[in-house]
Amino acid sequence: QVQLVESGGGLVQPGGSLRLSCTTSRSIRSISAMAWYRQAPQNQRELVATLTRAGGSNYADSVKGRFTISRDNAKNTVYLQMNSLKPEDTAIYYCYADFSGLSHWGQGTQVTVSS
Repeated sequence: QVQLVESGGGLVQPGGSLRLSCTTSRSIRSISAMAWYRQAPQNQRELVATLTRAGGSNYADSVKGRFTISRDNAKNTVYLQMNSLKPEDTAIYYCYADFSGLSHWGQGTQVTVSS
């Protein structure tokens, strides 16, 4: 089992930045892959960015060049740096971990991009 706790969401103006954090209850080194998903109202949950244990990353086309996923092994924390935010980035952002072949989710953190 892995517990995931997200933080860092909030209200930001278009063009602004936020950094989301996801702290895990286990060593990140023991987790196969981690990711950030998001879900806007009346939309399906969509994959935003992934980070493998080996350090490889992938991004949704809609966030490429604006978002960066990274990790701090010492803090057992994965980050999502979000720059040049747009109103369409408004959603609840969820942290995800694949541990021993099982999916684990955080509780979500709200990101609202609005002037």
